Amino acid sequence: MEADRSSVMPMLDPPPEGLRVVIVGGGFSGTMLAAELARRGIASTLVDGGGRPGRGTAYSTEEAAHLLNVPAGRMGAWADEPEHFASEVAHEGYEPHEFVPRRRYGEYLKKILNETVASGRVTVVQKHAIAAERAGAGWSVRFPDGSRIEAAALALAQGNQAPQALPFARGIDEKFFVNDPWSEEGRTAIVRAAATGGDVLLIGTGLTMVDMVLTLDEVRLRGRIVAVSRRGQAPRPHADHGIAPVTLEELPKSLRRLWRWLLDRGAAVGWRAAVDSLRPHSQELWQGFSEADQKRFMRHARPWWDVHRHRIAPEVGGRIKRLVQIGRLEIVAGRVTDMWVKDNKLDVSILRRGKRQADDHKFVLAVNCTGPLGSIAQSKDPLLASLFEAGLARPDPLDLGLAVDGNSRVQGAGRAWALGPLTKGRYWEITAVPDIRGQVAAVADDIAKELGHAVQS
Repeated sequence: MEADRSSVMPMLDPPPEGLRVVIVGGGFSGTMLAAELARRGIASTLVDGGGRPGRGTAYSTEEAAHLLNVPAGRMGAWADEPEHFASEVAHEGYEPHEFVPRRRYGEYLKKILNETVASGRVTVVQKHAIAAERAGAGWSVRFPDGSRIEAAALALAQGNQAPQALPFARGIDEKFFVNDPWSEEGRTAIVRAAATGGDVLLIGTGLTMVDMVLTLDEVRLRGRIVAVSRRGQAPRPHADHGIAPVTLEELPKSLRRLWRWLLDRGAAVGWRAAVDSLRPHSQELWQGFSEADQKRFMRHARPWWDVHRHRIAPEVGGRIKRLVQIGRLEIVAGRVTDMWVKDNKLDVSILRRGKRQADDHKFVLAVNCTGPLGSIAQSKDPLLASLFEAGLARPDPLDLGLAVDGNSRVQGAGRAWALGPLTKGRYWEITAVPDIRGQVAAVADDIAKELGHAVQS
């Protein structure tokens, strides 16, 4: 039984109803901001157009094989209780060091949301928000049916954006090419392809590729899986290792020197310990880089960092390794140069690294596993587009997310905050629960302070 949260942080007297906050996005960031605001006595409306409030895209999977990438003991949703989730699942036999199915974490978040709704401080609206406009000192959020929600403050928590269409896949029928593997249409196409007995191509070899491989294996794909990326690098599994903490003062501040330090440190203490020693300082390091160094990191170092930093559960790593060993999965360093449909099959040209001539292969389906949208300016989210057009928000200098200040306030807009992946340009490491929960609590404090000032005035 979950403890009464009011015993952890006393509830404040709620401000007037007119000072309600509207939160757009019902995944982890939005759900936990609503919950943190409720702890502070602030009412909010959580707007979710994906039909998965409380779970979001990341935790809506029904596949038991899709495990968390972080041990249960570090997945508590509350910033002041990092072991809260581990306590929640302990009676189910899970130990803090174990990797729990993501669907169970979705149930955990849904429970938190249901409890905050029951408290009367959170209302859930399951509609797509298509625009946000200033309304006096506050905001007005508009929906396709013409209805609106008025609020004193706006919080943007839409999470990762769907991937951009790959140029060589333009014009390819969706039954042969899945651009968004997390959509309902994508899931249907993947299951249908598995039943044909043909081979499946995964474009990208990161975390999305891992999930798609597990899904295809679960639905008994009879063909082979080919996963291709420029470097052919896949996420490494977690493993027991020692710790080798360092202080921020010990670390070089330029990218080139830091990369050399990391290689030397990895040789001395092991690469897992070396990479993990940077985690407490990653945001400060990122913000200390020049813009040129940040762009250099994105071009050259990011693929290597991602596969070493964002690791997968040991069980998942073992399963991927076994599929490679028995020939069911091939991970290729190279790139797709062209694709076309012929005789009801997808033909794909793949140029392997080090080769001069591409080879043609036949597949029943190709899936875009390159990860979330890399350019926020290209987002198809109509609400974000409305903010850009009105000059109420702008992309950060790297175009990874929104330009925000040190309090995660959207630059160019009053009483507006952004959370999670939408703030990647400023914080970089802001996609995992241990990183986002601290940001959520800080934003809740800042909103409470802002609205408290409004009440006093």
